[in-house]
Amino acid sequence: VQLQASGGGLVQAGGSLRLSCAASGRTFSSYAVGWFRQAPGKEREFLAAISWSGSNTNHADSVKGRFTISRDSYKNTVYLQMNSLKPEDTAVYYCAADPSNRYSALSLLYRYWGQGTQVTVSS
Repeated sequence: VQLQASGGGLVQAGGSLRLSCAASGRTFSSYAVGWFRQAPGKEREFLAAISWSGSNTNHADSVKGRFTISRDSYKNTVYLQMNSLKPEDTAVYYCAADPSNRYSALSLLYRYWGQGTQVTVSS
């Protein structure tokens, strides 16, 4: 499975972005997918995850109410809708897939990782 994250960019505080995680391989539809981010000098942070069916989600408290994960199985794509962005949301955002469908916050449980997309929020 190869993952391609996209949709990052420069946005003003209070704005919105929608990140996409597109995957190759038919088995992707049976994997849980998570979004993480890493800012310079900081540890990788869990944001949200979704089960293979899309019926179960897990959002970090730090982004709950602002970020929403969803998936379109027909398009083999998982999205992260980000609203009310803040300068502290500036980071490289990664998507990752877990073949065991655990939609966990633990990054070590994800086997496949995309290359990351940069999100910069200006004040």
